[in-house]
Amino acid sequence: MDVQAWTYLFVFLTFGLYIGIAIWSRVSSTEGFYVAGRGVPAIANGMATGADWMSAASFISMAGLISFMGYTGTIYLMGWTGGYVLLALLLAPYLRKYGKFTTSEFLGDRYYSNAARVVGALCTIFVSFTYIAGQMRGVGIVFSRFLEVDVETGVAFGMVLVLVYATLGGMRGITYTQVAQYCVLIVAYLIPAIAISWKVTGNPVPQLGFGDTIASGQNAGMFLLETLDALHRDLGFPEYTASFIAGKKSMVDVFAITAALMVGTAGLPHVLIRFYTVPDARAARWSALWALIFIAILYTTAPAVSAFARVNLIQTLNGVAYEEAPAWFSKWETTGLIGFDDKNGDGHIAYSGDAASNELSVDRDIMVLANPEIANLPAWVVALVAAGGLAAALSTAAGLLLVISSAFSHDLGKSWLAPGMSDKRELAVARGAAALAVVGAGLLGIFPLGFVAQVVAFAFGLAASSFFPALVLGIFWKRATREGAIAGMLAGIVFTASYIAWFKFFAERSSSADWLFGISPEGIGSIGMLLNFAVTIAVSLATKPPPEEVQALVEEIRLPRTQS
Repeated sequence: MDVQAWTYLFVFLTFGLYIGIAIWSRVSSTEGFYVAGRGVPAIANGMATGADWMSAASFISMAGLISFMGYTGTIYLMGWTGGYVLLALLLAPYLRKYGKFTTSEFLGDRYYSNAARVVGALCTIFVSFTYIAGQMRGVGIVFSRFLEVDVETGVAFGMVLVLVYATLGGMRGITYTQVAQYCVLIVAYLIPAIAISWKVTGNPVPQLGFGDTIASGQNAGMFLLETLDALHRDLGFPEYTASFIAGKKSMVDVFAITAALMVGTAGLPHVLIRFYTVPDARAARWSALWALIFIAILYTTAPAVSAFARVNLIQTLNGVAYEEAPAWFSKWETTGLIGFDDKNGDGHIAYSGDAASNELSVDRDIMVLANPEIANLPAWVVALVAAGGLAAALSTAAGLLLVISSAFSHDLGKSWLAPGMSDKRELAVARGAAALAVVGAGLLGIFPLGFVAQVVAFAFGLAASSFFPALVLGIFWKRATREGAIAGMLAGIVFTASYIAWFKFFAERSSSADWLFGISPEGIGSIGMLLNFAVTIAVSLATKPPPEEVQALVEEIRLPRTQS
């Protein structure tokens, strides 16, 4: 069978599995819909969290970004994994011990204010919509190539699927679907990585092959990274392993982006809600540990995948006559995600770091998906990677849809607009909100804001600047007041969103010299976070202390008991 036939087979089988799980786990109560009845085992929740976490950005885009950025691309590895340490230590067990359904509900009770809850819900919706845009973009990319449909059709198909299992099973259905999706995506990521590592270096362990020597060809005996540096020098690109030099991000920007990704991880609503699904605070801690282990399997493999993809791309295309380009090139070319512009008219592909002479354009989001084809792996491996990419994108999209729907139905609806709403009515509103949310997400997938991982980085910045300070101060500082929390969240998210919007939509011709402190839009969330902390603390000290019962709540949350 060819790649397309294998892809249809894998997509049909995996999607049938996801929908079957959703039907099996259909829920009829709000507790089942929002928090899976609080009965998910720690290891299953850790695996589901891993799938929820390893979105299209991790599976499709992260290795592609690293393959082009080299050393500085590791900001995504350090930021996204380091954030789980903060999550496990500072937030997960305390939020689970508090209970309830949503993070916004905690903010409303801790800051004794419905206004704080509403602000939290609005921030949740804004952050989640930004994040989900990247997932739907990833779905469209996979479908456009492997099922040979346009991006719009691919996004629409993904919208229908995720809506079915997110609204049928709620958090219970999503959790066990994500367990299955983790198994699919990790197998799909590791099999080609192992095969390519063996083929390039003779070492079947990608993490070791990454630092090994090339087994055959003109660069045989050279270390892989030395070969990459030499190729980059020859083509006029900054060296792959170099840091903080011309053509790469500055130390300040690297630090800022890493910090924004770390604290954004700890503040993402769709990640935090997962820790409400386990039986108690102890299980929440174990869930965070298991999640970190499951995530590390992919994240330690990504740098190797990036290096293999970069070497294969350059050696396969640079200097090749366009008519003799490999079959995979023409197939990806039809999607518009890779292209050739014969500037010198010689009919050969010239890849260069000089924009004036470069004739090859490559969308970074295709590198992982195209890597098995570039390496001439069997068709079934290529199709498996497509199924893994879809699993990664759809698992995160489902979690985000649930967070958005719960923000509308539970935090805005039942707590503010319609306090007397019945559970049955609330469940119907939640499902309706999910349907509207998936339409909005689809439009953002069709009209993307940037590369998948880049768009997701914006979401992390928004989460870092809005939720993280309010949650940390709410747990560890009894003096934090409602006025301080509301002012801090608004100041942080408005500043960060305005900065991103300005440099992405209104000042596109600007350079890094125009950035505040030299910090890019992807990293500005770290400054927004500091602003949030400063405003919250200053306003809290200038206003009346919280009531005694709220301060007692803070003490109770921090008591070292494991029962919920």
